[in-house]
Amino acid sequence: MIVKNRLLNFDGIIYQNDEWFKFSLDSVLLVNFVTLNLRCKKIIDLATGNAPIPMLLFYKTKANIDGIELQNCVYKLACKSIYDNDMNERIKVINGDVRKISDYYNSDIYDTVLCNPPYFKTKIDGYVNDNEVKMKARHELTLEVDDVLRAARYLLKNGGNFAMVHRSERFIEIITKLKNYNLEPKKVRFVYPRKGKNSDLFLIEAVKNGNSGLKVMEPLIIHNDDGSYTDEVSSMFG
Repeated sequence: MIVKNRLLNFDGIIYQNDEWFKFSLDSVLLVNFVTLNLRCKKIIDLATGNAPIPMLLFYKTKANIDGIELQNCVYKLACKSIYDNDMNERIKVINGDVRKISDYYNSDIYDTVLCNPPYFKTKIDGYVNDNEVKMKARHELTLEVDDVLRAARYLLKNGGNFAMVHRSERFIEIITKLKNYNLEPKKVRFVYPRKGKNSDLFLIEAVKNGNSGLKVMEPLIIHNDDGSYTDEVSSMFG
């Protein structure tokens, strides 16, 4: 069922289908982690879903923001939200395949690329969601890490930055792959559900053809002991 929700505490609204998925805290964390400066004029979000990242970025930057989403049904929700929020002058989303990125965009034109990708590898005998839309959003059926990094390298200007959120268990794999695609890791922040728990996510930013040197930031704690959001996370909600 399609529902209309507030976009956190911002002025906007977002259309979502509660039988598929709703945008997660991961997208909010990524938007608040990525480095944005006045020189940033063009941003793109890969596998944008129903476009929460472009819409949240709308409030944080004056840059033009693009998005690409493979699933047509989800893409249509993104377009409806962008149009109804009067964001369509600065946000443009297309229905396309990140694996064929050169069919839609020229190379070396973006200052910043972001992605909240599918997290889970898919084995033939492994569990996947029985909902096809959820399955493609959460499992690497139509988009793998290599596809994302290859597209980011293609799209970014020299010195442009790429930011991603992913599962902590895949940290070493992703660090290695970033360097293989000439995306030099520059800062990383591990995310913890609460104090005393293991990290389940990490946020990472890399620079195309950047110099070596990685900054490990302080831990990001999501919940207080009583289950409420920490002040830092609450401050991200607008």
